[in-house]
Amino acid sequence: MELQVNESLQAPLSFEHFRSEVLRDYRMACISREASLLGRKEVLTGKAKFGIFGDGKEVPQLAMAKFFKPGDFYSGYYRDQTFAFATGAATVKEFFAQLYSDPDTAHDPHSAGRQMNSHFATPFFNEEGEMLDLVNRKNLTAGMAPTAAQMPRSVGLALASKLFRNIEAMNKQQHLTRNGNEVCFATIGDASTSEGHFWETLNAAAVQQIPLAVFVWDDGYGISVPKKYQTTKGSVSEALKGFQVTDGTNGMDIYKLKAWDYAGMCEVLETAIEKIRHTHIPALFHVEEVTQPQGHSTSGSHERYKTADRLQWERDWDCIKKMKEWMLENDLATEDELFELETEAKEFVRNSKTEAWSEYQSPILKQVQEVLELMEQLQPASGSQESINQLIAQLRSNKEPNRRDVMSTLYKAITLSNAPGAALVYYEKLKTDNASLYNSHLHTENKKSAMQVPELKAAFDATSPMLNGYEIINRYFDQLFASNEQVVAFGEDLGYIGDVNQGFAGLQAKYSANRIFDTGIRELTIMGQGIGLAMRGFRPIAEIQYLDYLVYGLQPLTDDVSTLQFRTAGKQGAPLIVRTRGHRLEGIWHSGSPMGMIINSLRGMYVCVPRNMVQAAGMYNTLLQSNEPGLVIECLNGYRLKEKLPTNLNAFTVPMGVPEVIKQGTDITIVSYGSTLRIIDDAIKTLELKGVSCEVVDVQTLLPFDINHVILESLKKTNRIVFIDEDVPGGAAAYMFNKVMEEQGGYRYLDVAPRTITAKAHRPSYGSDGDYFSKPNAEEIIEVILKMMNE
Repeated sequence: MELQVNESLQAPLSFEHFRSEVLRDYRMACISREASLLGRKEVLTGKAKFGIFGDGKEVPQLAMAKFFKPGDFYSGYYRDQTFAFATGAATVKEFFAQLYSDPDTAHDPHSAGRQMNSHFATPFFNEEGEMLDLVNRKNLTAGMAPTAAQMPRSVGLALASKLFRNIEAMNKQQHLTRNGNEVCFATIGDASTSEGHFWETLNAAAVQQIPLAVFVWDDGYGISVPKKYQTTKGSVSEALKGFQVTDGTNGMDIYKLKAWDYAGMCEVLETAIEKIRHTHIPALFHVEEVTQPQGHSTSGSHERYKTADRLQWERDWDCIKKMKEWMLENDLATEDELFELETEAKEFVRNSKTEAWSEYQSPILKQVQEVLELMEQLQPASGSQESINQLIAQLRSNKEPNRRDVMSTLYKAITLSNAPGAALVYYEKLKTDNASLYNSHLHTENKKSAMQVPELKAAFDATSPMLNGYEIINRYFDQLFASNEQVVAFGEDLGYIGDVNQGFAGLQAKYSANRIFDTGIRELTIMGQGIGLAMRGFRPIAEIQYLDYLVYGLQPLTDDVSTLQFRTAGKQGAPLIVRTRGHRLEGIWHSGSPMGMIINSLRGMYVCVPRNMVQAAGMYNTLLQSNEPGLVIECLNGYRLKEKLPTNLNAFTVPMGVPEVIKQGTDITIVSYGSTLRIIDDAIKTLELKGVSCEVVDVQTLLPFDINHVILESLKKTNRIVFIDEDVPGGAAAYMFNKVMEEQGGYRYLDVAPRTITAKAHRPSYGSDGDYFSKPNAEEIIEVILKMMNE
């Protein structure tokens, strides 16, 4: 039996055609329900680690899927398996492959076994990193487990349609848009609407008037907590009544649907989705009376917190049961027809499950056999034969081995052998193979990698003027927007006034408010807006006004952008550029430098820390030539410092992960970045007078960090090293210390103990004196280095 995909209703149907559509949907509902039931059993019998399923939501998801067209985008959560099956984005066998965490992309093309079940993703890029024809396919953005985490990106996915429609040059991108008619479908559980992500997303969508359709699956609970404790008035649609669009105002349409009412949902959705598609007015679909036949997940039982009456109500109002009753009442099928269909569906799911398990186990069983043969050939050390025999017996008796069992057993056997020989060779091969399966694609692995962008140095001539830093960056953005139609920029105060430091001054008037525009104070969805736009083919520059406020937008950066290429094995990416500024100014929340937090939460992004605006421009150029996301932190106190304007401002590139030695010296290596380099410059003037020759290295990027070991080569020359930055103790300076001392082996070349000089553990105090005593100052640097020279 094939998994038949239900396409949207295209034209007025004959009764027979209508009946066929309904039967096909019912078959899909039965298939999805059986997948949930068998999926739970696979977890409880130990074949899978954990399961969370979409049982009870089958019928509303089938109704939703009927109106999801090629070119549309989905941003949903982990109970939407029926939608994925119905749109053809996933098969039942892939569902089980993901449940078993099969790392083979031929079996789990959505996440290569890296995400738990029902986290679906369709490809956006081909193997060369070029964007696919997204307008002629149904697009599912990779799911995430954190509740409501899918909401911020949906703002950008929907906003892209508006920008495609309004920006003439982008509207011509026929592989990306059909006149901006694409809708973003976002789904969320009712309890998760308590998250701030949900409210910020809906506000941003309603203000901007973008084609976003939000479906709330309301089953009455958030795990064990009833919705009366979750939501004002016990109803998200009631709480949102003020959002309802009326004549002369912005806002959104709000609909209430019943999860068991197949015909009613189809009737409402057909008109409502078309309205969104053409008017770009967003809508909320509050789908009530959803049931949960198996409870929240495999980790607990809903019988612990639901009353007997509630459980009976869920059985009586199960959406598949009610759909079946409706079909019988309207003579759309007979009991015998439906029984046969249900039987076929169960058999189809069982066969799909069996095939998925067999495909998952096959390569592992082959490894087991090879390892058993190798262990039998081992020459044991004295007295270890019995131990090796026990390992052989344990592995042979393991009926459902995994790769960990193979590796662990083989390693133990090797340690018990005098001459591991072929066994050790095979072990090393497995390590390499498994690294590819489980540790690849943190970054782009094709020609669109930022690491493959060739370096082109900044050029200057006799006519190159000296300009303020903000004038440099303003000229850069002017040239960028003139030459790259895919680039858009947005943030707080970025549009009309040209950002608080004038980097975009005058550019909105020149390039339109469709490309350079203001947002509300909503850092979370500014990041989400950028993510969705990047997924749809734009090259967004999303601004966070000050580095301290990146914390508000950190969740989508760490959970979504940074992991996206990894958790889709390279099939999706979001080449977002986050522009911000920070380090030194006045006051607790305008002078922070939380670099340790940033570099440890944004693995998968590039973190650029330019010392001036020319360097920043080169880093933007590098990132824009790649398919990768990056954070560029401009120096807040550098906008009025003079710099020379390059003649190739829009073309030169700064390589990622390559430090620059900005001053040669022989006695000590000083490693830093950003604004701190200017404090260091003050300090070394005194040190040079005292006969200390300082070599200063600007790391330029923290992620990646010194890939060519430039700092190590400096240390080999000076035999002394100090790492200086404005982060708290144990932050980025400790990170740099670890990279050079441990990873690069720098400890071998030390004559004295290395040092770190950082800000104090507290937030920086207000004012010039607060800055001086909270952050590294020239006198402290001089004192520490002189002590090192005297050791």
